[in-house]
Amino acid sequence: MTADFREYGLSEEILRALDTLGYKEPTEVQREVIPAALQGKDITVKSRTGSGKTAAYGIPICERVEWEENRPQALVLTPTRELADQVKEDLTNIGRFKRIRVTALYGKQPFAKQKTELMQKVHIVVGTPGRVMDHIEKDTLNLERVSMLVLDEADEMLSMGFIEQVEAILRELPEDRVTMLFSATLPKGVEELCHRYMVNPVDIEIASAGRTTAGIDHSLFLAAEGEKPKLLQDVLVTENPDACILFCRTQAGVDGVFDQLDGLGYSCGKIHGGMEQDDRFAVMHAFRRGEFRFLAATDVAARGIDIDNITHVINYDLPLDKESYVHRTGRTGRAGREGIAISFVTPEDQHALRTIEEYLGQQIRRREAPSAEEVEASRDAFEAKMKLKPAPKQEKKGLVDRDIMQLYFSGGKKKKIRTVDLVGTLTKIDGMTAGDIGIINILDNVSYVDILNGKGPMVIEAMKTMTVKGKQLKVHEAVKKR
Repeated sequence: MTADFREYGLSEEILRALDTLGYKEPTEVQREVIPAALQGKDITVKSRTGSGKTAAYGIPICERVEWEENRPQALVLTPTRELADQVKEDLTNIGRFKRIRVTALYGKQPFAKQKTELMQKVHIVVGTPGRVMDHIEKDTLNLERVSMLVLDEADEMLSMGFIEQVEAILRELPEDRVTMLFSATLPKGVEELCHRYMVNPVDIEIASAGRTTAGIDHSLFLAAEGEKPKLLQDVLVTENPDACILFCRTQAGVDGVFDQLDGLGYSCGKIHGGMEQDDRFAVMHAFRRGEFRFLAATDVAARGIDIDNITHVINYDLPLDKESYVHRTGRTGRAGREGIAISFVTPEDQHALRTIEEYLGQQIRRREAPSAEEVEASRDAFEAKMKLKPAPKQEKKGLVDRDIMQLYFSGGKKKKIRTVDLVGTLTKIDGMTAGDIGIINILDNVSYVDILNGKGPMVIEAMKTMTVKGKQLKVHEAVKKR
């Protein structure tokens, strides 16, 4: 059993990123997937959320990508924009020191902006099926060099009706490729997809995959619909979670829960499909940083939330299908931690409850609503924690960016500046090597260059007297990360 990432023969750039990100040893799914993926085998993986699957495919993809190739070599399909954005960030972090560029393609974002990104060097594309298909049909996404495909959350893509688009994309890809499919559950449609488009896949199933019982304490309260607001208030006080997601079926339900908690002065955020994409991303990043303790959400948030320390998931509304229950409750108990999943069940939910319990293979523990005495006994501890300003959590991106400064150069394609010109100039600076230069992004009028190893200030000073291709450019720290 491999207990160290070094045993996989990974490059120093990838190992350095993993060490910086705090990856100590492979998780079970990573131990199974990484060797097979590095050998170029097709793989199907049934593993519950929170098992480390993004790194399981992200590490071998970043290892196998050739930096010199300008066209995409890997494609990752995800069911939601949130998950696409999260996967892009994770793969960028893993491939940071190898200078791997990752682009995300999804709706509600300008097509022209994505087209411009695809015209540059891009190693990995992450996207939702609809927007990826749009780019294929408009010839803005070159698939000729794609040798690795990942179908992430395949069961969700099936349930959201993306399966025809996924198959259309599969038909456009080179036949000589590695295909990896990840799913918390494996419904019939997903299994059929495997048989049609994969060659002798290695089937990997992690214990308790799909049944999301390992490491999570499941319980429920029986309550009428009108009793839920009072019950929620009492349960939050007695449970006193550090970080909690409250799932509702509808946008109106999320708004109602948010308004209730906000009115009580609780630190709370909300996310649902009716919000603007930028607002949804902003809420997700704030929650990830620990800026508030409670997040009211629809199922849109069950994908793309990669936060290790969510202590509680509360199903304010019981989901109507077993797969949604799996994905919701899989937001807690991540990275080997214990988690708590609580559901509020109304008389109308009994059929859905039976289906979920049959799927889990166990009866969910029934609990009595907290008594007034229990609530009062817990109130001081709850209010004390509410008054504590949470210590800001370091996002993974911040970990790898600590010694990286992104520099702005006042020249781009219109001044005929190429990657080789910037690298050539920067490596002439005393103390600079090619290994100190990260991702380079050349736009029409400006360029952005990541300088590694804390050498950004040194480059700024040196560039005051140096030229790029005979041109004197303004160089300073970029105001905004791209």
